[in-house]
Amino acid sequence: MPNEDDILNALKAVKYPGYSRDIVSFGIVKDVAVANGAVSVAIHLTSANAEAAQQIKSGCEAALKAIDGVRVAHVQVHQPQGGEAQPGTPTPGQGPQKVPGIMRVVAVASGKGGVGKSTVSANLACALAKRGEKVGLLDCDIYGPSIPLMMGVNERPSVTESDDKLVPLQSHGVKLMSMGFLLQDDQPVIWRGPMIMKTIQQFVMQVDWGELDYLLVDLPPGTGDAQLSLCQTVPLDGGVIVTTPQEASLGVVRKGIEMFRKVNVPILGIVENMSYFTAPGGERVEIFGHGGGQDEAARQGIPFLGEMPLFTEIRKGGDDGVPVVVSQPDSLPAEVFGQIAQQLQEQLAGAAR
Repeated sequence: MPNEDDILNALKAVKYPGYSRDIVSFGIVKDVAVANGAVSVAIHLTSANAEAAQQIKSGCEAALKAIDGVRVAHVQVHQPQGGEAQPGTPTPGQGPQKVPGIMRVVAVASGKGGVGKSTVSANLACALAKRGEKVGLLDCDIYGPSIPLMMGVNERPSVTESDDKLVPLQSHGVKLMSMGFLLQDDQPVIWRGPMIMKTIQQFVMQVDWGELDYLLVDLPPGTGDAQLSLCQTVPLDGGVIVTTPQEASLGVVRKGIEMFRKVNVPILGIVENMSYFTAPGGERVEIFGHGGGQDEAARQGIPFLGEMPLFTEIRKGGDDGVPVVVSQPDSLPAEVFGQIAQQLQEQLAGAAR
């Protein structure tokens, strides 16, 4: 007989109308009960859209009746009274809203700083662009933006005349936005949480991104205001976790994984950076240990996207503003980033809003 996990897995096939994400990841499936071939599910919507409710109800009933052993499926949909709202957004600013023209939004995160998350973000964005995708890269590290340096851009964005939106800068085929474009050199950002949250919302909603296949978001380390603001602003199609092999990094990574799970963001996989170093004589030196990222991915039941060795070319590319994917496209690092980009494309092939 089916159990609650079987029911939830089946309901993951039901998408919220107009979104690529399923109703389970949105967190609106409640009160699942199974007994003697009868299934009861309650769906709690924050939208008063009757058509969306009927689509969800019909989709749930069809998915449940397709489960072997289910004879009766009862789906109850609860809605608020009144006007229209998107899922999770009873009023503006209170939940995730899709951005017109952006098909997929992927966050690149880490539990702690110094693991190469921005390096992975920049190279991954360039790798996707080289594979023919329309890509944007949003630097959400408000206190320590590094994407301007890594992508070789030191300009101020313009503003559209029609709707006063910031126009993203471009480099290596990638559209860019960062707090670093708005600051004078070495000017610190000394803000409290609400200002950080407001800025991230504006960077997502008040930037003229145009048509994008992917918007990559380079998050600051940790599980604080920036991460929560992003999850509340736009529905994320997934998160990529960057770590180094040693336990000091992996211990904090687990908190980042749990954060994504609590806000119903699918985890696309783990990238192990600084995996090993090849000495001039060919000896492989595992400075930070090795295999921790792959072991953690297996333990968490999530994909392992790849390991990135320590290469001088990667560091030099970041310092020069030309990521290694662009500066040395035939190198081993560029090949690994290309493989990671391909895996993301395959995982998100159907994610289009």
